[in-house]
Amino acid sequence: MAKEAAKKETLQEKLAKRKYRTPSRVVTWLYNVIGSSVLLPRYNPHYFSELPKGEKIKGPCIIVWNHLSRVDHLFTMKAAYPARYNMVAAYNEFFRSHLRMVFRLNQILPKKNFEQDIAGVKAISSVLRHGGIVTFSPEGMSSIYGVNQPVVPGSGRFIQFFRVPVYFLEMRGQYLTSTKHYLEERKGYTESHFRLLFTPEQLEAMSPAEIDDKLNEVFRHDEFEWTRERHIRWNMHGRSCEHLNEINYYCPRCHADLTMEAGGNSIRCTACGNGAVLNDYYEFEPFDDSCVIPVSPSKWVEEERVRIIDDIRADNNYSFSDKVGLGYLPPYKYVKHKRTTDPCGEGTLTFDHAGIHFDGTKLGEPWHFDLSYKIIYSLVIVTDTSKFALYVNGEFYEFSPERSSVGKMLLITEEMHRLHYNTWKNFPWNDWMYEGKELGIDRGQS
Repeated sequence: MAKEAAKKETLQEKLAKRKYRTPSRVVTWLYNVIGSSVLLPRYNPHYFSELPKGEKIKGPCIIVWNHLSRVDHLFTMKAAYPARYNMVAAYNEFFRSHLRMVFRLNQILPKKNFEQDIAGVKAISSVLRHGGIVTFSPEGMSSIYGVNQPVVPGSGRFIQFFRVPVYFLEMRGQYLTSTKHYLEERKGYTESHFRLLFTPEQLEAMSPAEIDDKLNEVFRHDEFEWTRERHIRWNMHGRSCEHLNEINYYCPRCHADLTMEAGGNSIRCTACGNGAVLNDYYEFEPFDDSCVIPVSPSKWVEEERVRIIDDIRADNNYSFSDKVGLGYLPPYKYVKHKRTTDPCGEGTLTFDHAGIHFDGTKLGEPWHFDLSYKIIYSLVIVTDTSKFALYVNGEFYEFSPERSSVGKMLLITEEMHRLHYNTWKNFPWNDWMYEGKELGIDRGQS
């Protein structure tokens, strides 16, 4: 039996060998029917196109979108239909049993988040070389705080290589229908705008850095500012603040970390009582005049980021640890019950200036790793902010902290990378956060 198991291909090996083709017309038609009549109406969608009237997209081409939520694929389908295309999805999603058939039928392409992935690049290249259409988000991951994230390093070079038209689907409101910290759906108002972003000739005349800058510029967006300006009401079901403390973990009044407690429609500091209600317009209403509350959850995160930026520069021995549960992708079976991984161990995860370190067990054996911020510049938030993932030696692992500390771990990782390496740069409009402070380029890192 042992010899037979050793010869048997793992699911990961099978996926690496998979060949892809354009989805069938029947599958595309069925996807459109179900999406348009059953799924999309729940989000009060509105569609706008800047393409000439009657013009249909055709391959080879690329469609990029600003990744606000897990429902973005439905808006992409609506913009592209009746064109058939291959969408790129996170590698780990291919090992979840309830997605197995859907991904097969729609010929979804796998790509590892924030990881060099030769198999994923080959799959995308194959579709484009055969005249197909590929859709993906250069951010690499859906929005965590309701704002866009810098595009993955190398996105401009990758897009430029193919010299095909690049279209842009601009999303608005989708994050607010199902936030990253709480996945319950909330109906309000959503938009999508479709337009041509780059012609092959424009790509030819631009540098990869210029393409990256353009992507970041057109993706620039804050969902909370957008809905506040329009005074859009959202059906919150009385649970507007559920799990909000996973991203808004720091008290702006007493400056304590991980003391915020959230539930129902309110968030409160357990140390000093500072807090607010989040109303049905995604607007904070402080408990009283003594409370200190940022204007929105995204601005709250900005304050937390600045604090991390300062803290790690002030202390060369800075360190943050938490106990975590460990999950993995089994080699011979799919992950069931809509989980993202199967449990395989536990331990302590530590973030310091040298990198990310794990000490614990995996599958009953001692396990340790050290990861450098040179290769890890952000954490992979798969479904929600109660857990995150990392690739260790190319393998996907998921970590579930004992406390609501993912938001803090994420900011530490990103800002340690920027301090020591800074290849995944923040936006120019956030330069104020770093005024007078050194970054990786100042430290002579390479």
